[in-house]
Amino acid sequence: MFIQVIQGRALDPAGIRRELNRWQRQLATDADGWLGATAGVTEDGWSLVVMCFASEQQARRNSDRPEHRAWWREASRHLGEVAFHDAPTVRLFGDGRSDLAGYVQVIQGHIDDWERMASLAGDQEVLAREAPHILGVTVAEHADVPGDFTQLLYFTSEQDARRFAPEPLTDTDEPAQQERRGLMTNLRSFDLRAPQMLVPPVVVTY
Repeated sequence: MFIQVIQGRALDPAGIRRELNRWQRQLATDADGWLGATAGVTEDGWSLVVMCFASEQQARRNSDRPEHRAWWREASRHLGEVAFHDAPTVRLFGDGRSDLAGYVQVIQGHIDDWERMASLAGDQEVLAREAPHILGVTVAEHADVPGDFTQLLYFTSEQDARRFAPEPLTDTDEPAQQERRGLMTNLRSFDLRAPQMLVPPVVVTY
């Protein structure tokens, strides 16, 4: 899987949503390898769009399409301070991305030791059993700044996410949990309370 992250200031949140809906209606059918997208605008005005493709090559071909370039010229009018992050390395936990999510939390930050973090990652069966409100987790490693990442947590609802939020760590907490949190620095969090979930069109064959 390959992920493209587009983020910036939402100058016109409704306009961004309309343009994403237009992309899905008009361009998605011919977007080879497109697996879907998660998008939303935070209450303090940040827009995030996370596009998922089966491969980097297919994502590049989509970006090079004239119709996509024309769409982006219109869509970018609704954004300011735009930043792009390509992520050729993607890690999925649980079901990964879930179109059933009612609330998505996006976390960005930096991890110096990915191998150590991966060795401390929780078991997927434990995630499903002990955190049923988490539908899936996607972690995308940025190519532009090694160590930087975008993580998406897909929740059934914001109410469930708040109800099951972990307590602050104490000295008696599990050492592995403490180490996991210690490996992440420069953290920023974005709450997508009305996530826009875009899915590939269904192709009917006879």
